[in-house]
Amino acid sequence: MLRLLVLALSSLSMLAAGLSGGASAQLFGPPPPKASPDDNAPADGAAPPATTPAPQTAPAEPVPAAPVLPGSPTAVVKPFYEHLGLEVDPAQRKNFIDPAKTVIDKSDALRVSGQGECLDPNMALDNADYDKLAIDRSLRTIEAVNGDEAKVVVAFVVEGHQHRLEWKLKKVGGAWKVSDLLSVTGEWALSQYQCE
Repeated sequence: MLRLLVLALSSLSMLAAGLSGGASAQLFGPPPPKASPDDNAPADGAAPPATTPAPQTAPAEPVPAAPVLPGSPTAVVKPFYEHLGLEVDPAQRKNFIDPAKTVIDKSDALRVSGQGECLDPNMALDNADYDKLAIDRSLRTIEAVNGDEAKVVVAFVVEGHQHRLEWKLKKVGGAWKVSDLLSVTGEWALSQYQCE
């Protein structure tokens, strides 16, 4: 589990490093304020100099979301946030490739055999309680494409809890396909499930 967490966090760090400052600030929040040399007390033990409070400014308006381009990696991921349980719908299998497809196929076989369920029907929601209104209000995505590979990081808030997921995609025959889904928050990956 620790290895998975390190992998997920390193992937997220690399993705965040490749994003523009404005885009990453939208999804990951603003960077912490930097300490200035004046913030430290004088070495002789005297009281620190008085500071004047910073002028109050109104919070910046959120930047409107960029339109989702048809056929883009984000366009492949977006429907999973519009329809609960779409990731385990057999009709959507065309949107997946290995290793994700193999895990979902094994899960289907397990369910058909009557031995139970292997995958949660709301993996796209990080197994959080389904609250479409809260998700719609808070949902943010960032896409990073590198040749025939892409990542779409999705963040949303449900009942005050932040969730981040990373969708990995590969271009196959000119179309983007999901190869894995990782939860940065929940520390799990679809490719790691053993549905047998």
